[in-house]
Amino acid sequence: MWAPDIYEGSPTPVTAFLSIAPKISIFANISRLSIYGSYGATLQEIFFFCSIASMILGALAAMAQTKVKRPLAHSSIGHVGYIRTGFSCGTIEGIQSLLIGILIYVLMTIDAFAIVLALRQTRVKYIADLGALAKTNPISAITFSITMFSYAGIPPLAGFCSKFYLFFAALGCGAYFLAPVGVVTSVIGRWAAGRLPRVSLFGRPKAVLRAPDT
Repeated sequence: MWAPDIYEGSPTPVTAFLSIAPKISIFANISRLSIYGSYGATLQEIFFFCSIASMILGALAAMAQTKVKRPLAHSSIGHVGYIRTGFSCGTIEGIQSLLIGILIYVLMTIDAFAIVLALRQTRVKYIADLGALAKTNPISAITFSITMFSYAGIPPLAGFCSKFYLFFAALGCGAYFLAPVGVVTSVIGRWAAGRLPRVSLFGRPKAVLRAPDT
């Protein structure tokens, strides 16, 4: 569980890099193993278990967060589980869904952290600080909301298409338990990821404390 602390303590560009680059490298190497090699049933079961654990952990842990970057970290953990279902299948359809999932995840992450970086001057740290975003910067509020809804897998956004292909590949390879777990955790994650756009669009600005006049 080092990811939330690293996301919160690191500068936003470094956080965005850590959120994207290692995952692309790891999944690229494992995808190469899936294409040119093979692995037994035991290793496939380990992949399935890790995928389920990541999806459950990412969905449940994000519900209790109050800072902006920490839900993004837990969402990243959950998306690792979703994307891992692609190469867990060991099929061509699984690899294709994995590539689609990585591409969509990278685009969503770049968009989310670009907005967080743009809000750095306003010192937005907590989710409650997004309450004034719809009034001060409505374009950023709408863009950020669409991105987070895509993270949550709301149709017809790209995040929904990514999860659809991944779960369809899981059903195609016989992982009938993995796909329902992914659907349930995705529904739970919608509440956690939906807090950010809900506050940014409909939240009330926090009161600003001013020094008394002298």
